Amino acid sequence: MWDNLLALLSTNEFWQYASIPFVSAIVGWGTNVIALKMTFYPIKFFGIWKIGWQGIIPSRAGFMAAKAVDLLTKNLISIEERFTQIEPERVAEEMEPVLQRLSEQIVRDTMEEKAPMIWEAAPEMIKTRIFQKVSTELPEVVEELMEDVKTNITDLFDLKGMVVEELEANPELLNLIFTESGKEEFKFIERSGFYFGFLFGLFQMLLWVFWQEVWILPAAGLVVGWATNFLALKLIFEPLNPKKFGPWRFQGLFIARQVEVAAAYAKVVASQILTSENIFIRLLHGPAHERLEKIVHLHVKKAVDSSAGISKPLFQLTQGTKRYLQIKQTVAQRFVEELPHSIHHLFGYAEEALDIENTLRTRMQALAPENFVGFLRPIFQEDEWKLILVGAVLGALAGLAQLIFIFGGLII
Repeated sequence: MWDNLLALLSTNEFWQYASIPFVSAIVGWGTNVIALKMTFYPIKFFGIWKIGWQGIIPSRAGFMAAKAVDLLTKNLISIEERFTQIEPERVAEEMEPVLQRLSEQIVRDTMEEKAPMIWEAAPEMIKTRIFQKVSTELPEVVEELMEDVKTNITDLFDLKGMVVEELEANPELLNLIFTESGKEEFKFIERSGFYFGFLFGLFQMLLWVFWQEVWILPAAGLVVGWATNFLALKLIFEPLNPKKFGPWRFQGLFIARQVEVAAAYAKVVASQILTSENIFIRLLHGPAHERLEKIVHLHVKKAVDSSAGISKPLFQLTQGTKRYLQIKQTVAQRFVEELPHSIHHLFGYAEEALDIENTLRTRMQALAPENFVGFLRPIFQEDEWKLILVGAVLGALAGLAQLIFIFGGLII
């Protein structure tokens, strides 16, 4: 047997056999790369009828988003706690310039619409006093409104609903979270396919030297495609806690990078999803916007009464209570309509006060390994059999191609 092996090494067939581990390495690398691409792409289903493919994450965006949000809301952030950091006085201060403009605009438009004769006959001095009074009241309205929002934030804002809707509507964003957070792990999966493939290829070569059955190379390719994916996934997530083997220390690659992963995750989520703009727009236009509008109406109408002062009874006497109530309603409604266009003045301060990125980063870095690994693991756990199967099938096809194009002469 060994004489046959030595004789083989001296022939041109040697290079055919020597190619086996290199082909196996390329197969291992290629199957891993393709499996990863198929995890994230295509974003939309590509194919005919039901025959085709959609990236595993985009195809299950709702499920993946819910998993990601569970980690976010259960372990990392509480919207109630974050809103306690907002100071209503600062909110009123940040919005004061736009409130001064709004007060004059709303009062002028409302009076010209609801009481044009009285407004036209009123001296400029009286109008100026009214503007000044309302401009003084509106910051107080905003301050009291913000206090109410903080008190009722759980009823007014659904953090989980907002994030899930955002990620379901934008699978690209869901992909970004995982690709940025697991960037190094995905590179490892690609590279490890080459190394593991080469090692398996050495055994495959020896097996082929002594046992040249038609099915050997396709079967070996199948094993290589399966094993390289399987081993890469195992090494990323296991062991959870560091284990020592002599002078070496081993831990799942993803877990060992917890500090860097937490920073990448926090940056994406804070800059793309939980921005102050998104949060306040959700407050104004989300499912609970009608309740928020009622709170706004309550505070604005109270401010109108305060601004009217001693002239309120006289106005009601000359114009009627109904007209006065209409004016209050119009002022409140105009304020509600203008708020979304004016709220951007608050975003800078809100970003600083909510401090989403720092909060996410520090809390994610402090997670226990079993909780931390639950962040990236679900994207493989539910459908990892598909990735391993893809690797196995592609490996078998590569083995078959190797059998035909490199060792075709031997088969004949």
